[in-house]
Amino acid sequence: MNKFVQLELFNLNPESHGATQSQVIDQRSGTFTDNMKLPIHRWFRYSAGFSAAWVEQMITDFKPQMILDPFAGSGTVSIVADQLGVKSFGVEAHPFVCKLARAKLAWTVHPSHFLKAATELKQLALTLKLKPSNDLPNLLKKCYQEDNLADLLNIKQAYFNLAPSYSEKIQILLFLAISAILRPSSHVGTAQWQYILPNKRKAKTCNPFEALEKQIAFMAEDIKYLQSVATSSQAIFLQEDARTLKNIPYHSIDLVITSPPYANNYDYADATRLEMTFWGEVNSWGDLHQAVRQFLIRSSSQHTAKDRLLLESLVQESILEPIREELIPICQELAIIRETKAGKKAYHTMVAAYFNDLGLVFQALRRVTKSNSKLCFVVGDSAPYGLYVPVQKWLGELAIAAGFTYWSFEPIRQRNTKWKNRKHNVPLQEGRLWING
Repeated sequence: MNKFVQLELFNLNPESHGATQSQVIDQRSGTFTDNMKLPIHRWFRYSAGFSAAWVEQMITDFKPQMILDPFAGSGTVSIVADQLGVKSFGVEAHPFVCKLARAKLAWTVHPSHFLKAATELKQLALTLKLKPSNDLPNLLKKCYQEDNLADLLNIKQAYFNLAPSYSEKIQILLFLAISAILRPSSHVGTAQWQYILPNKRKAKTCNPFEALEKQIAFMAEDIKYLQSVATSSQAIFLQEDARTLKNIPYHSIDLVITSPPYANNYDYADATRLEMTFWGEVNSWGDLHQAVRQFLIRSSSQHTAKDRLLLESLVQESILEPIREELIPICQELAIIRETKAGKKAYHTMVAAYFNDLGLVFQALRRVTKSNSKLCFVVGDSAPYGLYVPVQKWLGELAIAAGFTYWSFEPIRQRNTKWKNRKHNVPLQEGRLWING
């Protein structure tokens, strides 16, 4: 029988006087911000990630033989595992984000080979004379001044010209380096890994060639560093669906560290639209569903609206049986509230689809984890239209239904308590959902 325990452990804030280093790491486990000071992790910011220092603490404490992150993002768990000499699997369904993670895991290349290729790319780009054409996607025209856009187009063309002559690892490292300078080179609101705000202006814009040189320099420095503390990469990184985990061996995993998408309507496909548009992977917002969103956990109303999902069918899915009695009234109320709102966001189907997807994830995890495995999910609760959804409780119950034995929730920090422009007054929290095999 499941025993629900909520551990009220953290009353200090990260900056509190007297807090130990381990307490600070613990409290900040749900944030990627600290990673931007760390080798490899800092190459490309992924705001949906979590603390590498906390992952290191977890691996050190549990001493696993094989780790899995089924929502691996840009590879935080895999990189830390490499640094500690531990085998790992990373699974990420977002095609573009998966490329970034694989680039970070290409740290085994000889740094001089990387620097030589980067120098050749820059020298070729400086000789090219491409100018922005009228048929470029509007997003690129809005995000860049003409000179910077011309420089970026020449850098991209130089990459396309030279990439076939380089190894796969050099190619993907250069791909990441160029992707990482796109937002600093823009004069509009393109904060790293957030939505594009074309009408917002930035005080400082980087020259693309200078930004590229800086990016290449610290990437080479980080490669040297990691090679000084680790001998080889033992990470296997897969672009696939966490709801099936079809290429993960059965009963092979003893520790799962992950953070699934929150049920808070953040569109992970739209978050990479600038980069994907630059590389020609999408031409408009309308392309995102086919290119990215269809592969992801259904955590945004855009996704469920596009799929034309029906609430009546969703809530009858067998996997939702453990939470159906509580789920249906909330989804029905969201459907009623929706009709009073101008945007009419499909939160009612999003919530049902989200838990259906996570139920499938737990079933897949039960197949691939050992009987004595430990799972830690960094999760946040939700309140679409101000209606509270007990995310951690329902996920725990779905885990038990999938065959796990026990769950508990450990709060880390409060959310939705400081923003003046918040859309509702429901206090939320982020924390760790612990699950035992």
